This record gives sequence, C-alpha cells and structure tokens, in this order.
Amino acid sequence: MKLQGKTAVVTGAASGIGKAIAELLASEGATVAIADLNEDAANTVAHAIRAKGGHAIGLAMDVADETAVERAIESVAERFGGIDILVSNAGIQIVNPVHEYSFADWKRMQAIHLDGAFLTTRAALKHMYRDKRGGTIIYMGSVHSHEASPLKCAYVTAKHGLLGLARVVAKEGGEHNVRSHVICPGFVRTPLVDKQIPEQARELGISEEEVIRRVMLGGTVDGVFTTVDDVAQTALFLCAYPSNALTGQSFVVSHGWYMQ
Repeated sequence: MKLQGKTAVVTGAASGIGKAIAELLASEGATVAIADLNEDAANTVAHAIRAKGGHAIGLAMDVADETAVERAIESVAERFGGIDILVSNAGIQIVNPVHEYSFADWKRMQAIHLDGAFLTTRAALKHMYRDKRGGTIIYMGSVHSHEASPLKCAYVTAKHGLLGLARVVAKEGGEHNVRSHVICPGFVRTPLVDKQIPEQARELGISEEEVIRRVMLGGTVDGVFTTVDDVAQTALFLCAYPSNALTGQSFVVSHGWYMQ
C-alpha cells in the first residue's frame, strides 16, 4: 500500500471529487478524515470506507470558519499522531455576469475557495513542520486556474489564486519536506457541474445540450468529461511521490482542454 501509515484530511469529501480521493487514499492504506460541512454525509462515507477494511472518520468542518478549521485539524492530529496529507477540495459554484454578480456571492466564493485553502493549510503546516515530518498539500484548482470563462468571475479569480498559494507553500515548505500542488480538472460530471448546465443555458441563451457540447467539452480532444477517478488517481500519484522533484506544480487533468 502506497500510503500505509499516513494520515490525510480531505475537505468537501462527502461527495464528488473529494469522496473519490478519500476512498482511493484509504484503499492505499491512509487513515482519512472526511471533512465536510455535512457531518452526517461525511460519517456515511467514513462508514463505507471502514466497511471495506479501510480507516476513516467523518467530521464537520466549515472551511471558511477559522475556529472550526483549527479545532477539526487539531482533533485529527491529536487522534492519529499528526497529519501527512491535506487535500483542500471544498468548493461551490455561483454563476452570473460580472455586472450582475452580488458582492455577497463574491465574498462567499472567495471565503470557501481561498480562505478555506489558507486556513486548512495553516492549520496542517503546524503538524507537517514539526520535526520536519513533512507532507503533501493538494489544492483542487481547475482548468479555470489558467483559463477564463464567462459568468465565472469569482470562481476563476479564486482558482487562479490557488496557484499562487501553492507556489508560496512550496517555496516555504521545501526545507520542512512539505510539497504542494494544484490539480486542475476539466469539467467533471458532479452535482456541482450538473447544476451549472441549466444555469449556463439560461444565461447564454442556448440549449443544455449545447452547454455540454460547446461550453464544457468543446475544448477537449475527445468530447469526454473528466472523471472523479481521473482526478483521484492524480492525487494519489502526488501523495505517493517520493521527493521534492515535484512541488509547486499545476497538473491539468482535462482530456486536452488547456495544454501547458
């Protein structure tokens, strides 16, 4: 098992990409804390992992709440003796053109995507730095960490910001054996994306089929959605990578949409 003896915290892990990552890390031997705003759903995922012989706990975490993040990370570190992996995955989507985007929605988007990434990173680094234990921090970016799309000003801004945070963490963390990366998926058919399809169809004045074909998959080489397993396998590769040869990097997982 590639991650035997490691402890991982995955945020937004009760569903979608976070859930797939948590399940895969657990299958490779990691003890995984399923952190989510929905504690019941987090416990359900953790129970399913334990039923398959893995090690997992569920816990409530509002990533935009400083006290809640500190308390949750401390509880995981105290229970399992430290933290080796943080996957900052929690996120939401709100689409609207810039001139109609409410400041409240803008602030909410930045709070969850950027504040949440910062707060969980700061809390985890304290344990990763101790005795140069080291660790890996993975931020869930997007192709929109590199590209822009209409109606997504707050999301694109936040996802671009994660690149900067990851690079600073890589620079500062190197001497402590801490690596950081941003995984940048294309469109993954999760409930978050399904919700966008009718919203974008309405805003752009096109059919839902056109949103999928032109907006979501038009830039790919094969017209295929990225899968949660595509992203989870990338996360596993980065968590198991043995040296600092890879750090501060962005990995685009998108069926060819945006090539670095």
